[in-house]
Amino acid sequence: MGESAVTVMASLSQSSPVSSLSPPEVPMELHVQNRVKLVRALRDHLMAASQPVRGFVLLQGGEERTRYCTDHAELFRQESYFAYLFGVREPGFYGAIDVLSGQSVLFAPRLPAEYAVWLGEIKALSYFKERYMVDMTYFVDEIAQVLYDLDGESGKPLLFLLHGLNTDSKNFSKPAEFKEMDKFETDLITLHPILTECRVFKSKLELDLIQYANDVSSEAHVEVMRRISADMKEYQLESIFLHHIYMYGGCRHCSYTCICATGENSAVLHYGHAAAPNDRALKEGDIALFDMGAEYQFYGSDITCSFPVSGKFTNDQAAIYNAVLKAHDSVIKSMSPGVSWIDMHKLAEKIILESLETFGIIVGDIDEMVAERLGAIFLPHGLGHLLGIDTHDPGGYTKGMERPKEPGLSSLRTIRELKEGMVITVEPGCYFIDALLNPALEHPNLSKFLKKEELDRFKNFGGVRIESDVVVTSNGSRNLTNVPRQTWEIEAVMAGEPWPLKQKQLPNGLA
Repeated sequence: MGESAVTVMASLSQSSPVSSLSPPEVPMELHVQNRVKLVRALRDHLMAASQPVRGFVLLQGGEERTRYCTDHAELFRQESYFAYLFGVREPGFYGAIDVLSGQSVLFAPRLPAEYAVWLGEIKALSYFKERYMVDMTYFVDEIAQVLYDLDGESGKPLLFLLHGLNTDSKNFSKPAEFKEMDKFETDLITLHPILTECRVFKSKLELDLIQYANDVSSEAHVEVMRRISADMKEYQLESIFLHHIYMYGGCRHCSYTCICATGENSAVLHYGHAAAPNDRALKEGDIALFDMGAEYQFYGSDITCSFPVSGKFTNDQAAIYNAVLKAHDSVIKSMSPGVSWIDMHKLAEKIILESLETFGIIVGDIDEMVAERLGAIFLPHGLGHLLGIDTHDPGGYTKGMERPKEPGLSSLRTIRELKEGMVITVEPGCYFIDALLNPALEHPNLSKFLKKEELDRFKNFGGVRIESDVVVTSNGSRNLTNVPRQTWEIEAVMAGEPWPLKQKQLPNGLA
């Protein structure tokens, strides 16, 4: 075994520190509250529209899937809207809510006897009623009869079904389907925008889970910082993160595919996919950009840390990093109810441009750069997105909102004004992407701002992104993420200091 391989194995074999975290019990009251919230919103909508308060919300949960034509069952994760309302972890369920009474019903799949041999005990309906705190439980093949009995009116019962556009994926949610649906009146319009808006604003119980996912992920990011070294593979750092969140945090799922980018790969915004599977060997002078987040009981986190593989920032690395950090911190400081997210994106963009101009990479009038959308060359993605049960939580664009057309701004996943209870990521970045820089150097309005000789120095630099999860409070915001951010904090932690740093470790007598 070569010396570099020995070094890597030694790093991976270090005993992990004892985590300060313990996976919490999740109160099903969280989902009860979510159902109450939806019923109130739906009743208000119906009354405002002078429509009768009647009918049932009916959602179909996720189905277990196999890998293509094989019998290999992929790890199941519940459909997000269904998870929000019912918290059910098993596949094959349906859920209904009586709009008038507020009563909730779960419909479980009727399992064959051989299930008990291969997959374990077949739970009684009473188990699901107690576990998920619903009013009634029946089997899926009883849906039509049960809803007719509960409705008790002449004519067809009304079903509010989930059907609407996800403005991030451009996919539509799937409305529930079951036998004998022709016996019901269906509404495919009303439910989706109301339920989506409910998801935008988090309850305290939801925030507790998002905070826990952040705590687990923050701890795992710090562990990655401590263990990184040149000649490791990117996937080895990914494996450290995944091990930590599962071993110590009880997080079986990630919020998304890990982005473990180093060197020039850190300029690839969504690196880590099947065609670029976190497989590059790290080099001593690389900047690392690790975008990874744990999911706990459906609720997620989304954190990005950028730092030098060597453990010490070079002048160039520090300059770019501090430009992004200044934007990150300024946005969080400026966040409060009523603030426009477009304005926050423009603030981050302007701060990064000012820093690049000070560092001598670009030249000219900052306001003119902003007007020409130069910032989109270095920050081509949106500043952040709503976060919750989905990494890109829905609700970023409500009815009537139009996505901006300008470069950079067109990538914004929301343009809403901030409101109390929203959780949103703050993730400015600065990247040196040839596919954007080369056309800009030829562009008649942009090339005058760019100093080619300076940009050439950053050709294989990659990029820096700093991402935290932030909740909007009544008078400002609160950062849920707790990782080293200042360059000296990162260097201290990478050198072996504990996190959070003790006061005596602060540089230059800072308190």
